Amino acid sequence: MISMHTSPLQQPGSGDAGGMNVYVLNTARQLARQGVEVDIFTRATRPSQGEVVEVEPGLRVINVVAGPYDGLEKEALPTQLAAFAGGVVQFHRCNDVDYDLIHSHYWLSGQVGWLLRDLWEVPLVHTAHTLAAVKNAHRSADDSPESEARRICEQQLVDNADFLVVNTHEETKDLVDHYDADPDRIVVVSPGTDIDLFTPGTDRNTERSRRLLGIPLDAELVAFVGRLQQFKGPQVLIRATAELVRRDPGRKLRVIICGGASGAAATERQYMQLAHELGVSRRVRFLDPRPPEELVTIYQAADIVAVPSYNESFGLVAMEAQACGTPVIAARVGGLPVAVSEGETGLLVDGHDTNDWADAIEQLLDDDDTRLRMAGEAVAHAANFSWSASASQLASVYSEALSVEVEECPPRRERAGGRH
Repeated sequence: MISMHTSPLQQPGSGDAGGMNVYVLNTARQLARQGVEVDIFTRATRPSQGEVVEVEPGLRVINVVAGPYDGLEKEALPTQLAAFAGGVVQFHRCNDVDYDLIHSHYWLSGQVGWLLRDLWEVPLVHTAHTLAAVKNAHRSADDSPESEARRICEQQLVDNADFLVVNTHEETKDLVDHYDADPDRIVVVSPGTDIDLFTPGTDRNTERSRRLLGIPLDAELVAFVGRLQQFKGPQVLIRATAELVRRDPGRKLRVIICGGASGAAATERQYMQLAHELGVSRRVRFLDPRPPEELVTIYQAADIVAVPSYNESFGLVAMEAQACGTPVIAARVGGLPVAVSEGETGLLVDGHDTNDWADAIEQLLDDDDTRLRMAGEAVAHAANFSWSASASQLASVYSEALSVEVEECPPRRERAGGRH
């Protein structure tokens, strides 16, 4: 596996680490437990990491030195593709290891995987996780667009990967509509959640969680978990909070926003400043990114988890929250209508209008019976998604890819539509 721009061992919610990190680490772990040996190549960001980290039997993380350990923005990572690819080739040559298949994650990794595919004459499976064309189509008005260079690189991967793995059927449509992808080479593999870790809280657990977080037991608590960037929509929740307080100043509403700033221009301070300008800074608490074991506390303490993203390939936070028995209010975008069963485990909101989000939050907070019913159904819904099942589906994709002989000099793939 290749995960160049972010290590699966990095804390999700910090920097560029997020749902992809969770996906890569958990699918790799389950694949290893099912007998598939996995090496994950990622860019080294600390000299103390060591080159090889043994995660568990059958699973290693290989830290490749490519560029400076720190201070390199994500936007500058394309300058290190050659160095990173060279590091992977050197490890392969010097460590007496042969790989049967490459699975790349995100477009940067895909560019390296594409090179190695032809060098080693093995199949390439690629998972985009996010797509430039889709992000640009759904971005907020004040969010920076993804570059045309990235879109072109993604088009090359769509054209040349042996199989494309996506999270939902909606992503299949995105690849076909925006990149002229061949549907026969696209496979849907639903992500999972750790239902042994993310478990529903009892009344005692909820009380304990609120005490740990310093939240009054009689408060209404809405939580946001994710990277702090416009695309994830924390500003949507902050504005909806201000609207709810305007409607009812006496409302005992509290909000927790857990995550770190992401992107060259993003800072936690801009969201704190927004809360201050809207007069809700005393109601909104910002927490640094937490490991999964501590996120359970936040999910169990919350009455609702909000996922106001402008697009999500699936929505792992929504699934983790539901596994903990917490209803979710999410934007009706990307894979979130799959992750959240509307009317059963939560609500879906069309768009990102402040009043619409305030209405949805108010509706669920004011209807205890519906919220409690959704809490129970959320647990059952999340139980249908497991990392073990995801890994088994991936193993089947790998087997199919390996059954097709990789041509030494494959013909150039022509695409319909002429998008270049």
